[in-house]
Amino acid sequence: MGWFWRSGARATAAALRTWSRGGRVLGRVRKVLPAPRRLARAPKLSAPLEQGGAPFAAPGTLPSTSSTRACARHAESTHQTPQGPPSGRTTGLYGHDLAVGLLDGPRLLRVTTAPDARRDEELARRLLANLTGPGRGVLPEGRVSVEAPAGALVGELLAEAGWDLDEPWTPLRRDLAEPVPAPDVRIEVVGADTAAEFAAVHRSAFDGSRFTAAHWHALAGGSPYADARSLLAYDGQGRAVAGVTVWSAGPGRPGLLEPMGVHRGHRRRGHGRAISVAAASTLRTLGSSTALVCTPSGDTAAVATYRSAGFRACAEVRDRVREAEVRDRIRR
Repeated sequence: MGWFWRSGARATAAALRTWSRGGRVLGRVRKVLPAPRRLARAPKLSAPLEQGGAPFAAPGTLPSTSSTRACARHAESTHQTPQGPPSGRTTGLYGHDLAVGLLDGPRLLRVTTAPDARRDEELARRLLANLTGPGRGVLPEGRVSVEAPAGALVGELLAEAGWDLDEPWTPLRRDLAEPVPAPDVRIEVVGADTAAEFAAVHRSAFDGSRFTAAHWHALAGGSPYADARSLLAYDGQGRAVAGVTVWSAGPGRPGLLEPMGVHRGHRRRGHGRAISVAAASTLRTLGSSTALVCTPSGDTAAVATYRSAGFRACAEVRDRVREAEVRDRIRR
């Protein structure tokens, strides 16, 4: 969500969906209203169950978001959310936060639940109904993808409904209990004066990216960035060659790399390893217990880069994907 904030607070709020039941976020679909520098509280779209209101309310229309890859992932979103151990809490949303989804582009929903709601059948079936109904304001017709927590009942229900497994992704993690060796290149924390350099490296690293200094200023102004840092690596000639943004969940909790990229003119020189080591070191300074990242398994170079930076590969994970013909089968 922090990286999505590059599009601004209003766009980020419009891309969020929550599910609630009574005073707990469990099954009611609703949008989250925007507010500057923090997540706004979502409005109630129906009366609570105990007051005799409708148990679930339909959301509004799907917001317009950025273009996506063919696989339905956002054009600049290179990593999945690693399936780390549950810890901490989400702040700023309405009520007790138990189910939240982010539309990372119009055809990919990243959804998670509180640990005690993973196997909640009512929630899972409501999610299924919302995800398979194009008029529910979550996902449109055609090919779409859902990223859900490992072991969540909704994943099993999607499989029963004919959703296939998408491409495999490899989560990697590095324990930060011990000090991280200093990288062998100069590392600088990005600020207003180097935002343009960071944006240039990012555009070069990711095909089709339109990331600008203004986008960096937007994400840096968001509340999730309070515990985040963007880093640039420089070569011996003083050229910016790699960049990464790291997100801490707070002391004693995991931290995330999202995204990391190397300038296309400076690859195969160890800069990816160096910036990844710097990312882990920065997260440790922020108090993170582990550094997490997730990358397509087919990108063997990326997997090798993270391994060389001290990250350990974990079991592969996959999204659930619905092809257009699945919708046709359901209708018949």
